[in-house]
Amino acid sequence: MHSVTVNADVPLSAKQTILIVEDDLTVVRLMRFCLERAGFEVRHAADGEKALLEFDSQVPPHLVLLDVMLPYHSGYDLLENMRARPLFADVAVIMLSSVDREYNVVKGLAAGANDYLAKPFRPAEVIARIRNLLETAQKVAQ
Repeated sequence: MHSVTVNADVPLSAKQTILIVEDDLTVVRLMRFCLERAGFEVRHAADGEKALLEFDSQVPPHLVLLDVMLPYHSGYDLLENMRARPLFADVAVIMLSSVDREYNVVKGLAAGANDYLAKPFRPAEVIARIRNLLETAQKVAQ
């Protein structure tokens, strides 16, 4: 598993930001609703190109929910790109995929994802995993 750190540019009292990189708008709407209700700020990139623009122009989020199969760039390619950027290198990543074969899970984790969830997933479980990753990152940062 890749280590995670809290974004030092964002005060711990600020809302934690989740970037959803997902092309299925039904999944995005569901996750946005659940995450905002849980107190997170949510940003969205609908494809690989928009994700790269987020990486170029934004303060890093606290965590990225990253779909594997996206238009323009795969989640694996985007993860590699993220890990090569100093500001994004330690951002927590949970990969989401409709493919949950062992090979794909291992590939995602080996590429630097902190977790991997198969679709369909339970939103409450995703939020619990997000909270666990972010709480661990805060403890490490202290």
